[in-house]
Amino acid sequence: MSSILDLPSMSRRTLLQGLSATAALIVLHPFAARAAGNQAHLRLMETTDIHVNVFPYDYYADKPNDTMGLTRTATIIDNIRAEATNSLLIDNGDVLQGNPMGDYMAYQHGMKDGDVHPVIKAMNTLGYEVGTLGNHEFNYGLDFMFKVLAGANFPFVCANLTKGQLASDPTKDDLFFKPYRIIEKKIKDGAGNESPVKIGFIGFVPPQIMLWDIKNLEGKAQTRDIVEAAKAWVPVMKAEGADIVIALSHSGIDGSAPSDKMENASLYVAAVPGIDAVFTGHQHLVFPGPKTWDGIKDADPVKGTLHGKPAVMAGFWGSHLGLIDLLLEKDGNSWKIVDFTSEARPIYHRDDKKKVIADVADKKEVVEAAKAEHEATLTYVRTPVGKTSAPLYSYFALVADDPSVQIVSQAQVWYIKQMLKETQYKDLPVLSAAAPFKCGGRNGVDYYTDVPAGNIAIKNVADLYLYPNTVQAVVINGAQVKNWLEMSAAMFNQVQSGAKDVALLNDSFPSYNFDVIDGVTYQIDVSQPRRFSDDGKLLNADANRIQNLQFDGKPIDPAQKFVVVSNNYRAGGGGNFPEIGADKVIYKAPDTNRDVIVRYVHEQGTINPTADGNWTFKPLPGTTVLFPSSPKAKDFLAEVKSVKIEDAGEGTDGFNNFRLVL
Repeated sequence: MSSILDLPSMSRRTLLQGLSATAALIVLHPFAARAAGNQAHLRLMETTDIHVNVFPYDYYADKPNDTMGLTRTATIIDNIRAEATNSLLIDNGDVLQGNPMGDYMAYQHGMKDGDVHPVIKAMNTLGYEVGTLGNHEFNYGLDFMFKVLAGANFPFVCANLTKGQLASDPTKDDLFFKPYRIIEKKIKDGAGNESPVKIGFIGFVPPQIMLWDIKNLEGKAQTRDIVEAAKAWVPVMKAEGADIVIALSHSGIDGSAPSDKMENASLYVAAVPGIDAVFTGHQHLVFPGPKTWDGIKDADPVKGTLHGKPAVMAGFWGSHLGLIDLLLEKDGNSWKIVDFTSEARPIYHRDDKKKVIADVADKKEVVEAAKAEHEATLTYVRTPVGKTSAPLYSYFALVADDPSVQIVSQAQVWYIKQMLKETQYKDLPVLSAAAPFKCGGRNGVDYYTDVPAGNIAIKNVADLYLYPNTVQAVVINGAQVKNWLEMSAAMFNQVQSGAKDVALLNDSFPSYNFDVIDGVTYQIDVSQPRRFSDDGKLLNADANRIQNLQFDGKPIDPAQKFVVVSNNYRAGGGGNFPEIGADKVIYKAPDTNRDVIVRYVHEQGTINPTADGNWTFKPLPGTTVLFPSSPKAKDFLAEVKSVKIEDAGEGTDGFNNFRLVL
């Protein structure tokens, strides 16, 4: 029940000691130290994907978490500014949704004209120059977004979000925001003299918001391809006198061939003539950084370049600060870049025992700015809504039918049957598709659902269902149900029969696309190649990982019609599942999946979330595979009945390895 605001004194003292040690190590960046009289060092700093994580506090677990929080990133900012002669701070989107504080502000507190959102209050203390939009800015609707952003002491830019249909030329689009800003900043050169530099910032949001948030945007907005918008607007910025142009691209790095309205287009944004540097985000990864980026042509994950230009992605939830350092040289009356470095600097590290060690303390001004809303959020998430007779956990959600996914499906079916009982679809059988959201992976060893038996509070429901998606239902046939599951089965690597301790999970396939469909029974044969790629392209038409697919105890009829209840993301085409899209949707609920779960728990009083084991792996005698999970998963091994799992010892980054006997 503790809060970051009442940490034990020893913890505070330890953090402050760490801060002092960090401060003592501050030295000027080499560019600042070596800049000649006609040269200047400019440091550009990025936060991205904050997702309302102002505090180093995990509201789902109801405890502090040293891997996150703008209060910590703020201290890094102070230190990093001290290393530079000239600096600017920007934000790269996804600020106002993503944790219970965001939900509290949207659903309980609300935003009146003139209110200032706690994440904006926090950001206003830090002196941001400019920001752009992320896809999650739209989750609570346009009115809410505009009220939140109106409280910022800095402008937002977005070049590819229009108020209506696209114009014949991107520069003629009717935009919600200015496409770019040119900031004239006086900078000191190596001789100590000041002169102005014009820095242009242009922003981009993933075009897929029209898919993911169609309920909020249909008929109100439209999006343009990111690269198309960049190619049109950058010459305008240069003509207006921008010395350097910086892309604020809330879009990740994808090495596949460019495509229209590409979601992760930052690699190709960097190739646009006139763009000098790219801030990226959206993927919740770190660039420059680890092996994630190996093999992507024109991306250098060591130097931190895309098409030879400096680029950075600063993690998520305040875990890192992105830094692009530029050495500028006066060229007549303008400036040009003659050298650069790129870095994503973390707020924590792990010791040799994988324990998280905070590198900095909280910045007091940021804590105070959002203190009241933080305390209100704690009250909000601790409110009981019912009881569970068994624990809810997701430690094995990727390898066995799972109680945390089961309860979501139960709630979705309960809800949609009520909604459709007076419609033409009332007699169709109802299936439910649900995926585990918290399954470790890139978000770390603590990123699992773990709700003990007993009272269920709102924080627990938010833990079960991370996103404020709304319920939607589609009508599809049995053959399409099978393909839906074939796509889900891309979660697994192909395993040769008789193999020993090979890796089971396809790390590039996100867990939120691993849909389990309840209401049918089936096996997954991982000895077969997968039918679909990570992005839904047909790879092997003859592959059949889904075996013994049955409905009502009989082989499923490929022509039979089914209602499948899911969420607006999946039903609208999110995840690129074959033949699943807006044309199949027969019901769009006004209610979020979370709200439905809360209502279901209220209605039931006490829920029984025991997994029904409707899916398992097809046996492969003599075959074993390995997968990672939290060390805490060992406490639940005996509860998993549908598969045989063994402890396989310590893994990497704090994870434990487990063996699945196929």
